[in-house]
Amino acid sequence: MSSKKKHTGNIVYSTNPDYHFKDNDPEDELSTLPPKQQNLIVLLDKKARAGKAVTLIKGFIGKDEDLNELGKYLKTKCGVGGTVKDSEIIIQGDFRQKVKLLLEEKEYKVKISGI
Repeated sequence: MSSKKKHTGNIVYSTNPDYHFKDNDPEDELSTLPPKQQNLIVLLDKKARAGKAVTLIKGFIGKDEDLNELGKYLKTKCGVGGTVKDSEIIIQGDFRQKVKLLLEEKEYKVKISGI
């Protein structure tokens, strides 16, 4: 059983009875931009993957839940595996054109890099 402690900055103890710590967690403030404001980059990557090609989608700004949902949608439509990690969607194989069309259907701004 692990307990997650809140980081209170440098404050250890306050003698002020009216003091209330304000939790400014940047993860709570981050909201997902609408698709029309997103600028996504789709590219093919083979580095550190034993020569296997993967399609990377970078540039998503928003919550991890929304990124995971978009990744699941793309993996399902392409019929392949993949993952979401480090704010990137990784789709196994070269699906740049198909991913671009799928994202444009959802009204994302998409550019293909490295052609």
